[in-house]
Amino acid sequence: MYFCPKFNTMEKITAAITAVGGYVPEDVLTNEMLEKMVDTNDEWIYTRTGIKERRILKDPNKGSSFLGIEAAKDLIRKKGLDPKEIDLVILATATPDMPVALTAPYVASQIGTVNAFSFDLQAACSSFLFGVSVAAKYIESGRYKKVLLVGADKMSSIIDYTDRATCILFGDGAGAALFEPNYEGLGVKDEILKSDGIGRNHLYIKAGGSLCPTSAQTVAEKQHFVFQDGKTVFKYAVTGMADVAEEVLKRNNLTNNDVQWLTPHQANKRIIDATAERMGLPAEKVMLNIHKYGNTTSATIILALNDYEQQLKKGDNIVLAAFGGGFTWGAIYLKWAYDGAQVKK
Repeated sequence: MYFCPKFNTMEKITAAITAVGGYVPEDVLTNEMLEKMVDTNDEWIYTRTGIKERRILKDPNKGSSFLGIEAAKDLIRKKGLDPKEIDLVILATATPDMPVALTAPYVASQIGTVNAFSFDLQAACSSFLFGVSVAAKYIESGRYKKVLLVGADKMSSIIDYTDRATCILFGDGAGAALFEPNYEGLGVKDEILKSDGIGRNHLYIKAGGSLCPTSAQTVAEKQHFVFQDGKTVFKYAVTGMADVAEEVLKRNNLTNNDVQWLTPHQANKRIIDATAERMGLPAEKVMLNIHKYGNTTSATIILALNDYEQQLKKGDNIVLAAFGGGFTWGAIYLKWAYDGAQVKK
């Protein structure tokens, strides 16, 4: 709540996204290129996933921090923002630069947010969605005025490019969103966030953690790459994402006609289609860029918002939805706070 002296009343603070930015590496990995690396083909990949190509950060000396820094710089440039005004930087990532030393403080230092504190947030493919919830709470407290949420992943660093079950799915990229207080009822309105430890057995990296520390054997046995039980993950994701997306509509008395956009995690077009169908939304109301970037994990939702920014209008009802390892999943309903067409690219 916020005290308004003019009217001697308390106003409710909502957390609104007031700017977005994005970055993807230049190098493209197409389905045709993958055909030469593993036993697959373009038609097989596209019909099952909706992916045509993905971006790869090839420089071995650059990690997720580089991607996040570039996305944050893009936002700062478009917004004309002084980084010194930012109070908090949250980095949503499943691929931090290194263990123990958080990646967020490095990103914050490199973009000049000298007055901000920072931390990493890890919820696999739901990282950005959960980050929206966390960023909103800091704004709603009334203590913080500008919170920068960055979603960045160098997925190519944890993918085995001889495993056709996973190497076709993932790409590298990053996006950023700025949250500020709003007193017009715009911004984050409601959320449904869920998790279930059953997912531990179906989507994971076996080695490198406290349960199975790194050794010569774990490296030799390729236990530091993503393993996914595709059929099981798909089954849970289809029902999980669709369930919460539908529930958040019902809870806020919204019909499909009231929703301008669905911004789904870009993991698989069939999962996206199932969620949109449950919500009763036509294809033209669904943000889609999976064909260009693949699954960028923590960056998918914010990259979609950045790609579609010019089409977004103040007051638009948008539903964000995601599903990730753990399992983690959820949906967030928000009202867009500005006219994207007025933003200079």
